[in-house]
Amino acid sequence: MKILYIGNKLSGHGFNKTTIEILGKSFEEEDYDVFYTSKKKNQFLRLLDMMWTTVKCAKKANFIIIDTYSTSSFWYAFFCSQIARVFKTKYIPILHGGNLPKRLEVNPKLCKMLFNNAFINVAPSNYLLSEFNNNGFQNVVYIPNSIEIKKYPFKVRKLFEPKLLWVRAFATIYNPKMAVDVLKELQVHFPKASLTMVGPDKDGSMENTKQYANKLGVEVCFTNRLTKEEWIDLSIESDFFINTTHFDNTPISVMEAMALGLPVVSTNVGGLSYLLEHNEDSLLVNDNDVSQMVIEISKLITNAEKTQKIASLARLKIEKMDWNFVKEKWNALFLEE
Repeated sequence: MKILYIGNKLSGHGFNKTTIEILGKSFEEEDYDVFYTSKKKNQFLRLLDMMWTTVKCAKKANFIIIDTYSTSSFWYAFFCSQIARVFKTKYIPILHGGNLPKRLEVNPKLCKMLFNNAFINVAPSNYLLSEFNNNGFQNVVYIPNSIEIKKYPFKVRKLFEPKLLWVRAFATIYNPKMAVDVLKELQVHFPKASLTMVGPDKDGSMENTKQYANKLGVEVCFTNRLTKEEWIDLSIESDFFINTTHFDNTPISVMEAMALGLPVVSTNVGGLSYLLEHNEDSLLVNDNDVSQMVIEISKLITNAEKTQKIASLARLKIEKMDWNFVKEKWNALFLEE
């Protein structure tokens, strides 16, 4: 089985690994022959590289898998999918963009060309499965993002201190300044509250967030990008994981936090309510609602028994997304060839 995987393979340029590198490696371990595009940092050159590689490899591949996002990367998926159609090669968009439902509204004709002609569309969240079904796309299956659960040691915490961890690329869409606001307000009640922010800069937001923290007079630990192993080690020193995004689907970093035993407090946007269940395995607040996030964190700090239960239920949920379970869905899909 030969697979051409199209996506943003940019960890060599200091960015976090995305699905192309995580899922692609898992496919390789299943003895699939996987070749990739693209490592180009420049967006235009990346598009050209993706398109040219698709032209070269379409006839060789049994399937073309395309990481599909809702912003500028949408165009990578669109153009490569149309090349795949010319060569009559089966292609599978993986629906990552938390704001893809908006794209369906803005570009309905282009979306029909891309998604209706796919062999199948893979939704990593029931949120996007539902949204696509509601927009008339029935050729969609749910296959969750996966992690290798054995790589995530679960830490049992008996007490919880206001030590916050934020892990994401620094980009406006992920609203990193909200994390600083949460720290500032939390310190009113818990003066020793701390915040560590992990991730590479994507659009200048890191420097803006640093300046914002200085303006508010709060000290934040910025680590820049860390390897997965490094931030997993760092997580041991934290007691809460906060997710402040404006839009999202099923973020791997949130899944990883759940696996590690970090109670998650997140904005309730996009597909997060399909991954997280409020007051069961996480706490959810409205987009950009700093005060409510502080209230929820404060409740968790003062009720260790409830917080331990939330962390345990989150781990149990993520164990069902281990690669050993998820791979069976991919293997069955490929057998439909």
